[in-house]
Amino acid sequence: MHDSVHVRFAPSPTGYLHVGGLRTALYNYLFARKHNGKFVLRIEDTDRARYVEGATEKLIEALHWAGIDYDEGPYFQSQRLEIYKQHVEKLLHEGKAYRCFCTSERLEQMRNEMETKKVDVKYDRTCLKLSEKEIQETIDKKIPHVVRMKIPENRTIKFHDIVRGDVEFQSKIIDDQVLLKSDGFPTYHLAVVVDDYLMNITHVIRGEEWLSSVPKHLLLYEYFGWQVPQMAHLPLLLNPDKSKLSKRQGDVAVEDYRDKGYLKEALVNFVALLGWNPGTEQEYFSLQELIEQFSLERVHKSGAVFNVDKLNSLNFQHLRKKTDEEVLHMLKEELLKSKFADKNFSEEYLLQVLTAMRERMTFVKDVIENASYFFESPTQYEENSVKKNWKEETPSQMKLLTEEFSKLVHPKKEDYETALHKTAQQLQIGNGKLIHGTRLAISGVSAGPGLYDILFILGRDESVNRMRMAIETIR
Repeated sequence: MHDSVHVRFAPSPTGYLHVGGLRTALYNYLFARKHNGKFVLRIEDTDRARYVEGATEKLIEALHWAGIDYDEGPYFQSQRLEIYKQHVEKLLHEGKAYRCFCTSERLEQMRNEMETKKVDVKYDRTCLKLSEKEIQETIDKKIPHVVRMKIPENRTIKFHDIVRGDVEFQSKIIDDQVLLKSDGFPTYHLAVVVDDYLMNITHVIRGEEWLSSVPKHLLLYEYFGWQVPQMAHLPLLLNPDKSKLSKRQGDVAVEDYRDKGYLKEALVNFVALLGWNPGTEQEYFSLQELIEQFSLERVHKSGAVFNVDKLNSLNFQHLRKKTDEEVLHMLKEELLKSKFADKNFSEEYLLQVLTAMRERMTFVKDVIENASYFFESPTQYEENSVKKNWKEETPSQMKLLTEEFSKLVHPKKEDYETALHKTAQQLQIGNGKLIHGTRLAISGVSAGPGLYDILFILGRDESVNRMRMAIETIR
């Protein structure tokens, strides 16, 4: 591979960054980094009807968050209109494009008639028959018009796709594509070809939905006498039911996953595996490992299913690899967003909580959502656990245990265990009976880290107070 690989990510600013868009950006980025190439960001903002204010900033922010940095750009197509016009003039001059004055009403009527006759719907070339004189007279009347590309008759258009292999299209099914709209803005098809050429793009890596546009693009390359970049069309992203990934079935925006607390490393790792695998069993990847192992040859053709369980599993794994300091910083941020924002917990205390919870959390916020007892006394108690573990004799047993706990001086984890065993012997009952009751009393729930860990982290006084509270409260 020569050292001047140039790739681009070219989103439209129509909203948020879709996870499919993140994957396209990621594959381009990985390919560029692997081959010491350049990664260009280009904003395709020529469709003014779909333009959303602030969307570009959001896209760039989401890319930065994910750790995908571009080397050039962002370029904006809306600032390059003169360039496209010059290229259209060249095509008009050479008879490879023509002006079309048909109104939208006429085109609608034509479309309906073709659908009724069950023939391929494409422009009927009425305006191709106009003489130079008729064209000039119509332009002089300031009648709005578009410029269409003239598609050659009876041609087979072939190309090799890195992912799909050899692909071919017949020119007879291709419409005379509009290149320049009446507002002076280019269509996607013209702008993408001109920009890819002028920006020295060597590899076009994009979603499968653009595959059907390729023949139009190849003809434009031919008309301009330009070399065609290599192409790779990525498989569709699918819901678990194999339908196309869409907002109707869940989150599709990168921001949604960020706001839910997914780590960028996990999301990037997950998205990389949607359509590519390294040919080994490895699933956990750092960004650097992805750069080293990525290749377009290992991208599959078939759609990739978006499996949230797998994403959660990767998030769990990436979270485990984080240092205590990193996770502590994240926990502090989550606490500031929670109802405990005004409470002051020492770093030492929070680190103990994290140590106890590490194997039980997929997200840092799980600590707050599933173990709020580390931050406040329980105000209610799990109903099933009360039925199961809080019998008539439990309050008196708890009372005896609180007395044992109260005698402890600077207790370690083992001291609580010893005290509980001693009380159980005294009462001539199994340890389990006391363990379940104590857990319910101090946490309000039946599951969580080891009981002695919780007792040690909460400390003697807090634990004893909660047990006394439970004795009074639970009925």
